[in-house]
Amino acid sequence: MSFADWVENNQQHLIDRLAEVVRIPSVSGDAAYRPHVFAMAEWLQNAMRALNIDASLHALGKQTLDGKELDLPPIVLGQYGNDPNKKTILVYGHYDVQPALKEDGWTSEPFELHHDLKSGRLYGRGSTDDKGPVLGWLNVIEAHQQSGQEFPVNLKMCFEGMEESGSEGLDGFIEREKDAFFAGVDAVCISDNYWLTTSSPAITYGLRGLMYQKIVISGPGADLHSGVFGGTVHEPMTDLVHLFSKLVSPSGEILIPGIKELVAPLTDEERQRYEKINFQVSDLESAAGGKITLSDDKVDVLMGRMRYPSLSIHGVEGAFSAPGAKTVIPAKVQGKYSIRLVPNLLPDQVAAICKGYLEAEFAKLGSKNTLTVETLSGGKPWVSDVNHWNYQCGIKATEKVYNQTPDLTREGGSIPCTLSLQDILHKNVMLLPMGRSDDGAHSINEKLDIDNYIRGTKLLGEYLHEVSKVEA
Repeated sequence: MSFADWVENNQQHLIDRLAEVVRIPSVSGDAAYRPHVFAMAEWLQNAMRALNIDASLHALGKQTLDGKELDLPPIVLGQYGNDPNKKTILVYGHYDVQPALKEDGWTSEPFELHHDLKSGRLYGRGSTDDKGPVLGWLNVIEAHQQSGQEFPVNLKMCFEGMEESGSEGLDGFIEREKDAFFAGVDAVCISDNYWLTTSSPAITYGLRGLMYQKIVISGPGADLHSGVFGGTVHEPMTDLVHLFSKLVSPSGEILIPGIKELVAPLTDEERQRYEKINFQVSDLESAAGGKITLSDDKVDVLMGRMRYPSLSIHGVEGAFSAPGAKTVIPAKVQGKYSIRLVPNLLPDQVAAICKGYLEAEFAKLGSKNTLTVETLSGGKPWVSDVNHWNYQCGIKATEKVYNQTPDLTREGGSIPCTLSLQDILHKNVMLLPMGRSDDGAHSINEKLDIDNYIRGTKLLGEYLHEVSKVEA
């Protein structure tokens, strides 16, 4: 019996294992839930040791959260196999989750796995992000043990408990361990993302980065009455709205000089990848809940999401926003916006360009208000080499499990650890998703289809078998 046959014949056992971990509310962003995050780390360590994996917990120090000093959740490391004749694959995942309450709109308790027999879906917080994929690796190991099939590679596992809260402490840990635990790694595989659609498997080779800024405009010493002061003073909100209009056009064009000129040029080979992706514009319209795409051309829409920068305005603090009418002139307003970055746009470089541009545009107003531009966060974009053997193994495994060639995609969002692992370890990194585009990670009613969980587990195993065929 092959490992894949064992997975197929033991679906309920694997579902029961997922139910165990969903039951642990390992929310990293709330101090009240921190004990549960530690409990999840201990569960993983125990489960790994039960499978004869050399597993250990590694402290990362402390943080201040909600006014309290807390221990950061540990990194869970595991090693399975140490055969010098086999390749060594590092897999990454995270065991923390987003907050979830039944009253948020869930149709079932978020921290109880709900098996919808009619749809074949498994509902629960963390089911797809990222506890299901993390368990996929453990499932593969157990399947080989129970089927008597030799495990094809050496597997190193790195599971963190702060991914949903900025991966605090992870980069330093990878740097410290690069010549210790991470030594000898041949390639990296991460299963912490999703298919582009609900019907076609995908492999992801790129992620956009981020530059997030806050525009602060201050004027009067307190909020003013528009009937008394309207028409007599420079109003912060008016200045802010004007600056917002200088950032991006209604058609999505970034108006800041010097940004688009830095974008890496599009090659013919890359454009062909977008043309081959099994995607319809209606897929995105359905996800958005309206026919509001900037283009009706599939390739333009895909490149707008994956390979070009975008600028989004997110909100305003300090302005009147309650129901009803209030004739107030706010004394201070803070506008927030971000730019999704692509090669060759770096966060610090883009932040400096934007700050200089905003200050120049503000100076043109002749306003007596004051302007401050503050960069809140940033992350570099990531693109990997799809011609590397790591990706070719992922493609072959997908074709074997799903009987179709996967879409090669780049994501619009960010997974910071991806770039960290690539830059620090200098190894090829591949994103091999288990879930679908409609899984609702971070949203209410997060789910993982049973078919994706079972075939996704087989996919991870077949990928490792394809790696074992790669010549040294």
